[in-house]
Amino acid sequence: MNIILSGGGTGGHVYPAIAIAKKIKELNPSANILFVGTRAGIESKLVRENGFDIEFISVKGLKRKIDFDNVKRILMALKAQGDVKRIIKKFKPDLVIGTGGYVSGPVLRQASQMGINTVVHEQNSHPGVTNKLLSRTVNLVLTSFEDSHKKFPEVARKKLVMTGNPVRDEILKTTREEARKALNIDPEKKMVLCYGGSGGSQEIDDVIKPLIEELIKIDAAFIFATGEIYFESMKSKLEGLELKPYQRVIPYLDDMANALAASDLVIGSAGAISLAEITAKGKASVIVPKAYTAENHQEFNARSLEKAGASICITEAELTENSLKNAVMSILTDEEKLRSMDEASLKMGKPEALMRIYEEIKKYL
Repeated sequence: MNIILSGGGTGGHVYPAIAIAKKIKELNPSANILFVGTRAGIESKLVRENGFDIEFISVKGLKRKIDFDNVKRILMALKAQGDVKRIIKKFKPDLVIGTGGYVSGPVLRQASQMGINTVVHEQNSHPGVTNKLLSRTVNLVLTSFEDSHKKFPEVARKKLVMTGNPVRDEILKTTREEARKALNIDPEKKMVLCYGGSGGSQEIDDVIKPLIEELIKIDAAFIFATGEIYFESMKSKLEGLELKPYQRVIPYLDDMANALAASDLVIGSAGAISLAEITAKGKASVIVPKAYTAENHQEFNARSLEKAGASICITEAELTENSLKNAVMSILTDEEKLRSMDEASLKMGKPEALMRIYEEIKKYL
């Protein structure tokens, strides 16, 4: 059994592909799996770190304006189509799975043209352009938000199956008690986790100081991941504040499983995989969707949670010291509201998503 996976550019496209690959390999040890990506994307590092082979093609997404650079990108895409054809002929896949990003476009398009079974997984509430185009020709489209279905072309809607976003096993299995013990945080303390995606969020960093001061005042625990590039400037901003051992400001969060399990409330951006992890654990949240994402998909993701009563959404345009502090404290100091948001979050969560994805693609293996 030979399977190609393609998805790249950001962790939001690559991590689901890796999770799917691991599940296939776990249940089919003899399966041969190959990734197709670009050298410039995060997949060039993550795929090999997770034990899989990868072939590279050169392709860039098209810009919205017509210029000479776009002509070069079109020519690059045509060459990539030929490279993909050679990879497919050599590897002979039984199934090709795409998880989004511009790299998956030529891979799934070529596979469809060659009569190979193809599956797309869409992580966001607002589907990306690549996946909307591919949905017309692939065999199956797996979705993560019910809201997304009406945004696909009508011709593709009979192929749509709601599965949710895959969540890593270590996230699902870590309990609050284990996490609090590992992080040395009193079980009775309120705890806030804040991270603005893997690279941090300058917008959150710029307004968080008053909230940190408030959390220190009520002796709450917190972990605040600033992002590597913002860490030194944030340290300067917080100079003079006396933090307890359970009040941590760090550049990067490398233990998401314990931090998320231990938290009572999460502040973060609206990447689809982050939201899948938050809801799988049933955590109340204050979400700040990043502006200028493709087709504003992060705000669509965040609004889905807010509509369900699981989160408060604050856009970057609305984000101020007071709006963030007031939103967090209104939840943290109201047990009934916190419990209600936890329950709504858990209802939205799909911890079984990875197995559901596997059951759907198994039909084509």
